[in-house]
Amino acid sequence: MFAVIKTGGKQFRVAANDRITIAKLEGNPGDTVAFGSVLMLTDGEKSTIGAPFLSDITVAGEIVEQTRGEKVIAFKKRRRQNSKRKRGFRAELTVVRITDILTGGKKPEMKKGEAAPAALKAASPAVKGKAKPAAKAEALDASNLSLISGVGPTIEKKLRAAGITSWNDIASWTEADIAKWDEELKLRGRATREEWVEQAKELLAGKPPRAKADQAELASGEDY
Repeated sequence: MFAVIKTGGKQFRVAANDRITIAKLEGNPGDTVAFGSVLMLTDGEKSTIGAPFLSDITVAGEIVEQTRGEKVIAFKKRRRQNSKRKRGFRAELTVVRITDILTGGKKPEMKKGEAAPAALKAASPAVKGKAKPAAKAEALDASNLSLISGVGPTIEKKLRAAGITSWNDIASWTEADIAKWDEELKLRGRATREEWVEQAKELLAGKPPRAKADQAELASGEDY
């Protein structure tokens, strides 16, 4: 029997007594850890694939040691600028021995006085039906044109010089207006491509800027 688990943004094929080196997990040697993000289970000739995870399968393990990876050197030099920089990096890693693959919703047995394994809490799949937390809306200034994705400092200066100073001005643009400002301000189709009118309407409706919403969505559920 073997399983495919996901931890630290990577996937590992594991079976009982395997040793794997993964991104650092909090804990001391001998502590029990559990991985709830199981992508696939194979038992003999039968394989079960999750969508994306198998909610009733848990892979249990034991921390063998906390270690560090090999040093990686990043060297950067700017020619004729008398500038160079050298930095080293060593990843924090954890060596884990897989002790068991538990089926039917079973959880690993805990040693006396040991708390529930942190990895199980962090790696367990989200409960089906629960929505991801939406990006928190903030009270924003309607005159801040830079909150519209695609409007940088140079373009914002052009817009203000043309009398376009708020989201309301952009939200009221028609196709003719877009064509007019595209030609006059040399926007090169950016307003249409970046959907400035739709973005302005979203901001006026109280929605967060698209760039912030994308960042919040990534932070709320994606592994690194």
